[in-house]
Amino acid sequence: MDLSVLHALKENISQVIIGNESTVTLLLTAILARGHVLLEDVPGTGKTMLAKALAKSIRGQFGRIQFTPDLLPSDVTGLNYFDSKTGEFVFSRGPAFCNILLADEINRATPKTQSSLLECMAERQITVDGTTRLLEEPFLVIATQNPLETLGTFPLPEAQMDRFLMKISMTSLDEAQELALIERFLTREPLTELTSVCDLSSILELQKQCQNIYVHPDLLKYMVSVIHATRKHPKAASGVSPRGTLAFLRSSQAYAMVSGRSYVVPEDIKEVACPVLAHRLSLAAAADTSRGAGLVIGEILAQVPVPTENWEER
Repeated sequence: MDLSVLHALKENISQVIIGNESTVTLLLTAILARGHVLLEDVPGTGKTMLAKALAKSIRGQFGRIQFTPDLLPSDVTGLNYFDSKTGEFVFSRGPAFCNILLADEINRATPKTQSSLLECMAERQITVDGTTRLLEEPFLVIATQNPLETLGTFPLPEAQMDRFLMKISMTSLDEAQELALIERFLTREPLTELTSVCDLSSILELQKQCQNIYVHPDLLKYMVSVIHATRKHPKAASGVSPRGTLAFLRSSQAYAMVSGRSYVVPEDIKEVACPVLAHRLSLAAAADTSRGAGLVIGEILAQVPVPTENWEER
């Protein structure tokens, strides 16, 4: 299993994105696990640049949709229009026909428009006027939202939140990293100079290999114990769904692969637990805070016993 492509991707993206190694690792984890990412952070932290850098690095087509209250579903998927010259209806593709789709400020669009992304994310296809068109693989949606601004927004419904493999954020830069950022962008445009380090077929091959990452039976039981603990926790109104269980498994496998291993260790499971599970957790009203779900997952990880074993495949 040649993982040099993943190392090259990390190095390439780090030429543009400074000080967000964990976020880049989780983003690569998501694309290997064939999932989608909800990137929640304030404006100006590099979310758009991160998405563009990933698309450029894998030689993929980048699409961007700026979600607004007046955005229509057809602005996402495309529409049929009548061509007077040919006398026929012609399909005009929407921006969702790409490899890396940035859904910017997704919570500013109406629920009807938000739901137009559901089929794209879940089925990797788009249906317009009864005709279904497959999206090109790999396909990754990176949706962003600002956690501070709630005026004029439409919170994502639980069904849509559950479709995101992970909910992550950018990390704050320290003084040294901010200085490095200024020096790097002082006379250059790193994103313009960025070149691809692999092609789409390499990513598809890695996605296939990811499913073969070995998970010890004891670790499978450990993951199920964590999931069931979310359903029994006193602060939780409802726990993680079976879809979340599968997302937890695929993310653990992908994280192990990005870390350079052919098998999962407990640390992989712990690293992806909060990004994968926290946004799927519905808390009781008294405990319902923005950080509450993450704290509940942290409590569960501290309480559930971690098995000890040699995790390599025998």
